[in-house]
Amino acid sequence: MPAKKQSRAKATVKSSQRTTRATEAAPHDATVGLPHMPAMYIGQKRDKFLPWRHAEERLIRSRSDWICTTRPDGRPHSAPVWGFWDDGALYFGTHRETRKARNIERNPSVSIHLESGDDVVILEGRAEEVDPKALTKRFDAASRKKYRMPMMIPPGGVMFRVKPRVVLAWTEKEFPTNSTRWEFRV
Repeated sequence: MPAKKQSRAKATVKSSQRTTRATEAAPHDATVGLPHMPAMYIGQKRDKFLPWRHAEERLIRSRSDWICTTRPDGRPHSAPVWGFWDDGALYFGTHRETRKARNIERNPSVSIHLESGDDVVILEGRAEEVDPKALTKRFDAASRKKYRMPMMIPPGGVMFRVKPRVVLAWTEKEFPTNSTRWEFRV
């Protein structure tokens, strides 16, 4: 982090309606601040950040998310998935024999980003397998609303949950002045 480290207690968040303290705009288990980026992007002292609800609203309404995993030989692999943001985690399913599922089995560290490059949300965390039967009932109504189909887990299907370790967000129109990083305690 640059030498101009900012006091978290004094940082504020600028939303479209009001300005709030950054510590009030982050989930209880996260700190908010600047993304790790070159000093030339940071410029003057920053005291405004996006509110957490900015990222969370986009995670909730995102239709497709791009999940990035690592192949056994170290090469990256990206693929779109459908998923649900619920209770502070992203849930998605796939077949157990897909490249992404095999990559996760070997290395559960993932990076997930939404479709837009103009309104960016990037989530980093570890994917963990969860019981798909319990989640089928839990996400059925959401699936019908979001994807216009019931929640289904086909034979061989597997579901994962990713609790964020880091979330990054910014809008192209205001970059870098609104670029924000939330770091979660794990």
